[in-house]
Amino acid sequence: MSAIGLSIVVPVYRGAATVGALVEALSELKPAGGLEIVLVNDGSPDDSGDVIRALLPTARVPITYLEHARNFGEHNAVMTGLRHARGSYVITMDDDLQNPPEEVVRLYDHARIGGWDVVYTRYAKKEHDGWRNLGSRFANKVADWLLDKPKGLYLSSFRCMSAFVVEQVTQYRGPYPYVDGLIMQVTQRIASIEVAHYPRAVGRSNYTLKRLALLWLNLATNFSVVPLRIAVFAGAALGAMGMLLAAFVVLEALLGYTPPGWASTMTVYLLLTGVQFMILGVMGEYVGRAFLSANGKPQGVVREAIPARDPERVS
Repeated sequence: MSAIGLSIVVPVYRGAATVGALVEALSELKPAGGLEIVLVNDGSPDDSGDVIRALLPTARVPITYLEHARNFGEHNAVMTGLRHARGSYVITMDDDLQNPPEEVVRLYDHARIGGWDVVYTRYAKKEHDGWRNLGSRFANKVADWLLDKPKGLYLSSFRCMSAFVVEQVTQYRGPYPYVDGLIMQVTQRIASIEVAHYPRAVGRSNYTLKRLALLWLNLATNFSVVPLRIAVFAGAALGAMGMLLAAFVVLEALLGYTPPGWASTMTVYLLLTGVQFMILGVMGEYVGRAFLSANGKPQGVVREAIPARDPERVS
């Protein structure tokens, strides 16, 4: 097949009502070097797969269709799509039409002409629900602390990567990918542009508090040892506090004062045991993930793959 300038990778989950309009809008674009679309059905419970298959015979641009055997998560689906993308640059975007298709070429040109490895998008106004915006801001603040990323950079799923970065990122085979964490391990040649953000066209966000929490765990435990260091410092601080309290109790006994009562004893006991369990939980999360990775938990299983038609044959 001939070389392609831009690949667009779209993870699809509950996207039956929007993916057709997204493909139609993307098909109107004329990026330098041409365009292909990679759609990854991440075990969607609706009829997204049937909708996409119906698009393929009349598609005006090459479309690769990949179907996961079950739901593996957004970042896992993106990784599957990246492995099948052939473009000199790859843009990842959502299937819900909140990422404007008309911004794609501007994002691509900014990366291509500027020689950037990665270009993220940021939004003047995000059209997510309030709790989702708070969750995103929290995740980005945590990423500022845990990842070696440019300070203040907003990590968005609407991003453009060079083929070089894609090749390096897709070498990761672990079951808990976090694409932005992998990017930060590869390059610091990163830029950002402001784009529009539209309200969701149909339905509501597929992200729940549970999914956001799991995403944060991927960020925290797969690409940083900071939580372990926090556990060490917390243990050391509480150990020092325990020694001070023990000295205080001994001093009270020597001076003949009545020792603290039940309430103060239980307060200290619950504080210490609570932090101990927190430390054990952090360590257990690391050990559990290492165990699952060592035992070959898959990052994604492709049940069906329909390759793109040769661009010369696409009408």
